[in-house]
Amino acid sequence: MPARIRLQRHGKKGRPFYHIVIADGRAPRDGRFIEKIGTYNPITNPAEIILDFDKALTWLQKGAQPSDTARAILSYKGVIYKNHLLKGVNKGALTEEQVEVKFQNWLKEKEEKIEAKRRGLTEAERAERKKALEEEAKVNEARAAELAKKRAAELKAETEEAAKEAEEAEEAEAAETPAEETKEEDTKEEETKA
Repeated sequence: MPARIRLQRHGKKGRPFYHIVIADGRAPRDGRFIEKIGTYNPITNPAEIILDFDKALTWLQKGAQPSDTARAILSYKGVIYKNHLLKGVNKGALTEEQVEVKFQNWLKEKEEKIEAKRRGLTEAERAERKKALEEEAKVNEARAAELAKKRAAELKAETEEAAKEAEEAEEAEAAETPAEETKEEDTKEEETKA
């Protein structure tokens, strides 16, 4: 079996972290390996890939077959492209200098794309936060207006109640004073009769 470039899973459940390794094709996924050439953390955005470029290129040239995911990672880092260009040198189609110029141009474009993605993510996060704050401010204003309206209604009801109580108290006092006068008159009449 040829050597394989593949991922070894590490990390806990739901939080994967991978080592990029060279292993015998017959070895189990997380088992014995020949050499570790890097790591891959898919949780971060964009994914964090640390790769020993020269070792990966050497193993590709020796005939190691990458798994699908490892091939995507190697392609993302430019190992596959560099291997392709070096095959052109072996065939005599390109020179070493041309290969380096082409690869450096590709690398520069790739870095710009990655940086643009990072900037886009940070701008999107800022816009999302700003939108959330605006929505929260609107909700708070609506709550404050509703609360003010409720308090105004309660205050109005209290003033009306106080006014009614005052009127009732006045009416009660007015009603009591004639009643007292009649009682006094009744007692005077009884005294005169006696």
